[in-house]
Amino acid sequence: MSAPERLRIAGGTIHDPANGVDGEIRDLYIEDGRLVGSLPDGAPVIDARGMIVMPGGVDIHSHFASSSCNHARRLSPEEHAADPVAPPPLIDGDWTPRSGTGGTVPSNFTTGYRYAGLGYTTCFDAAVAPVMARHSHAELDDTPCVDGGIFALLGNDEYLLRLIQAGQRDRARDYVAWMLGATGAYAVKVVNPGGVEAWKAGSRNVGGLDEHIGDRPVTPRAILETLADAATALGLPHPIHIHCNNLGIPGNVATTLATMEALAGRRAHFTHIQFHAYGEGGGWKSGASRLIEYVNAHPEASADVGQVMFGPAMTITADGPVEYLLYKSTGRRWVNIDIELETGCGIVPLAYKDSAAVSALQWAVGLELFLLSSDPWRVVLSTDHPNGGSFLAYPQLIQLLMDRGARDEQLKRVNPKLLAGSALADGLAREYTLNEIAIITRAGPARLLGLRQKGHLGTGADADVTVYARESDLARMFATPRYVIKGGVLVVEEGQLRRAPGGGRHHVRPGYDDALLPDLKRYFEEHSSVAFANYPVRNLPGTPART
Repeated sequence: MSAPERLRIAGGTIHDPANGVDGEIRDLYIEDGRLVGSLPDGAPVIDARGMIVMPGGVDIHSHFASSSCNHARRLSPEEHAADPVAPPPLIDGDWTPRSGTGGTVPSNFTTGYRYAGLGYTTCFDAAVAPVMARHSHAELDDTPCVDGGIFALLGNDEYLLRLIQAGQRDRARDYVAWMLGATGAYAVKVVNPGGVEAWKAGSRNVGGLDEHIGDRPVTPRAILETLADAATALGLPHPIHIHCNNLGIPGNVATTLATMEALAGRRAHFTHIQFHAYGEGGGWKSGASRLIEYVNAHPEASADVGQVMFGPAMTITADGPVEYLLYKSTGRRWVNIDIELETGCGIVPLAYKDSAAVSALQWAVGLELFLLSSDPWRVVLSTDHPNGGSFLAYPQLIQLLMDRGARDEQLKRVNPKLLAGSALADGLAREYTLNEIAIITRAGPARLLGLRQKGHLGTGADADVTVYARESDLARMFATPRYVIKGGVLVVEEGQLRRAPGGGRHHVRPGYDDALLPDLKRYFEEHSSVAFANYPVRNLPGTPART
């Protein structure tokens, strides 16, 4: 079948929770890249009888298109040698098949092909240093089959800290708006607010919300409040995206809860909360029940889980002090980078083993967060690719959520040393439904991101559709969709990648007061290695989202 402008998907079982559809058998109609209400007779047909139809997947938090990912690729050349990827057999289009490499951080073309092969059509790189945004957009240009976007790292940059110290929160809001437009970003990301800057400047990492950042009378609390209020005032489609202080430290659930309470009443998204959900009282233990209880009770808070999956991983984060600790504790190869006066970066290869007590606890904590969540619209799926595991592990994770038997079998094989008292070890019977899976992988992320044309199958939506052949092996079913349609183009056909259209770009360009610019220009002249006029990214594809 060619790539028609019109296409009817006939007789599939539709799971479209954004429109209240849970297992309804009906047809879908596609014309010129959109879902429409009907088509004339004679349109090409996909026979989806007996199959499951969902919107295209939306990954709210991944790392696949940044300078940090390039460093990670160079750090593990043996992975790429072990997983060469030949050009796929593409057909009848202007797209050129490209070879690449796999591993925990695949090359760009391979990343796009493999996301499409899972039924994903929209993905965001969640941590891009502003000065490196041009590089990330170039990588997104070479990541086919998915629409993409980036989150700009703020919260450890010198200019913002100066504004907060001077009490100029309105000017800080304008700076955030300028930075988002200059970088072509979609949202604000803050990592270990203040802690990265303190550590880079020679002080210890911050531990609490009200600690000063080195010698500055500025605190993580002030950074979070400033950025959250800026995102709200600017009307950004996605709220501030927060990587809390004290990631990966025993007892850090107290810091995570304090951060949530500090922003109570403000919309905020807390990312990879598995890494922030370890219980207090000394040693390693689960704090998942306390954390998810708070999220369940506060509708302004949302999260993705950052599930750990057993196997190889690559830790990539702007949280330089955390990566230094990981390097010291593992002795593995590592990279640590000071990026201008904006942020940091740390990279350490890692492997999660079911025989290792801490890895087993992390695996259990993530599942507890999923299974104790009362609102799947606000607690969505991620592995923090590649930090907790590859996005290729999503099908296995979905099976663990849908099938208690598979979950219990895995639980029997993991190291039980640190699982005493955990909700998972004590028994969690919940099994996700197909509609709940459609929420946490599609409808929920799209809603949290403010993507009105994504994550649903209503008339006017982007024609991003995944069709799964129903199988008893859930992991295999979700790993090998029968058909994937991206923007009306039939990308995967009979389980094989056949077309590789370029992806669109999600970004924002909020307005700001030009009175910001003279002082900002002086700052660039005095401190930046990049000229102010050369800093902004220009000529991005697509139209900025409404703010």
